[in-house]
Amino acid sequence: MTGNSDVERPLTPDFYDYPWTPPSDVVVDGDFLSIRWADGAELVAYKQWLRENEVGGGGVDVATREGLIDPAHIDDTLQIREARIDATGVVEVHWYPDDVLGRYHPGWLRHIADGSHRPESWLSDPVAWTSAELAEPPTHPADALESALPRLALVQDLMRYGFVRLRGCPTDSDHLAKLAGHFGPLRDTNFGRVWDVKADIDPTSTANTGLRLGPHTDLPTREAPPGFQMLHCVINSTSGGYSEMADGLAVANRLRAMDPDAHDILTTRRWIFFNRGAEIDHRWSGPLIDHGVPGSPLTFRAFYPVRAFPDMPADDVPKAYAAMRQFSHIAASPEFQVASRFEPGDVVMFDNRRVLHGRGAYDPSAGSRHLRGCYLDHDDVRSTARVWARRATIPPAGAAANVI
Repeated sequence: MTGNSDVERPLTPDFYDYPWTPPSDVVVDGDFLSIRWADGAELVAYKQWLRENEVGGGGVDVATREGLIDPAHIDDTLQIREARIDATGVVEVHWYPDDVLGRYHPGWLRHIADGSHRPESWLSDPVAWTSAELAEPPTHPADALESALPRLALVQDLMRYGFVRLRGCPTDSDHLAKLAGHFGPLRDTNFGRVWDVKADIDPTSTANTGLRLGPHTDLPTREAPPGFQMLHCVINSTSGGYSEMADGLAVANRLRAMDPDAHDILTTRRWIFFNRGAEIDHRWSGPLIDHGVPGSPLTFRAFYPVRAFPDMPADDVPKAYAAMRQFSHIAASPEFQVASRFEPGDVVMFDNRRVLHGRGAYDPSAGSRHLRGCYLDHDDVRSTARVWARRATIPPAGAAANVI
């Protein structure tokens, strides 16, 4: 780290510490300020954006680190009168007409130039897998969440492969909620915050039977299905009911390579998904492979028990059924399936929008099988993953230039 540590450094518009990385040059170009580093990195910053990210000078509140400038009050006459790098590496901007001197932390500016401010930053890139690449769930010990590096390794596997397994956890019924709390608040649904998966006399869900469940994702009936799911094995004395996982990314890639038209049908033609229940009526219309808006997580809406009505032109319905059959054949094939037995104390956590999970059939009269489950949202788990990565000072991938 360079610069004089005795000099008061400007605050950043967040609560992170950044390496002190002074730029080599700043150039005013009309309404933009070009900030350049000796290694070629560059940030091109618009004047209004710089002004509203000034901490303590009317742009960002010192206590909350949130913006203060209402867009209705943006000053059209704002200009950069002068910009320079001071002796310690701080970027200083003299504003006109309010005659304010803004001071910016060079490390904070550099992290934006490197692209580590983006939503995907600090998260491991997803890696598509088949059973050849991942014969067993990525497995971690029960105490992995108790210290920084083991929990970072766990959450990196979760981001990379979409699922992980913890072994040797306690089997008390309250343990799952405590464990999930490390990642964020539980998402409540019509099933409750924590729910049971076991064969019931009068089941309200196919999950609470001994029937086989093909590859699927939960709650496609929602505008935003739960991002992550956790399942905790409390009891398992059955001989069947193996957990089955397939990577939706790999399945979709294979379908696109085999039959681009079928892949197109599944990404563009919509179905209405409908929770059938006496006291609930959740419905949503979307494609089976749902890309959503740009930047949103890929969502597989693939739970056939609640896929209710085609929401597409009649001529497309036969093609949609044929495409679904292809997709499901691929997902259920041994090439894409990772099957494993739940042992008491096992906890699996997986991306419910990416990983297609299922279960082999079992005979409820031949033993007991009791799982406890819960959901968490993508936003919370990914926030936790970023915080853990940043605390471990893992450097994000850099970019040569960025424009704000």
